[in-house]
Amino acid sequence: MKRETIFLRLAVYIMGLMMLAICIFVIPAHLTYANHLMHNWAYNLTFGIGLYITAILFFIILWQALKLLHLIDKNEAFSHSSVSNLKNIKISAYLACLIYILESPFFYMFADNDDAPGVVIIGMILAGAALVIALFASMLQKLLSQAIRIKQENDLTI
Repeated sequence: MKRETIFLRLAVYIMGLMMLAICIFVIPAHLTYANHLMHNWAYNLTFGIGLYITAILFFIILWQALKLLHLIDKNEAFSHSSVSNLKNIKISAYLACLIYILESPFFYMFADNDDAPGVVIIGMILAGAALVIALFASMLQKLLSQAIRIKQENDLTI
């Protein structure tokens, strides 16, 4: 492994462990607190499912990032596999953004019942971060596709 990718792999693993800890400790504690506060099982079920779906999408994004780093280590960064990985990252991030947007009423209901308006901002930040990741992956996918096309044209002319 190259030194540059070792740091990135370490960062991906740390993010994965942090998300796993959030899924194990924070989300169940939040749902228990929200159930005590709102006494609404439909809210908890819908909100919890949405949070766990976005966590699964986050793990998919991390897995695709690890696959990209593996391709970079093998000097195969300019390949159709890289474009496919970026496409999977883009789709997963767009889906996560959509789920956070659809869950924004739940963020608002929780903030309204708990008198914590910052919760709504957290929901917007999560949706915005997912959107930025999706747009960045989309841009990289297009650039990489063009680079592969140009590389193939250059290989044919020589």
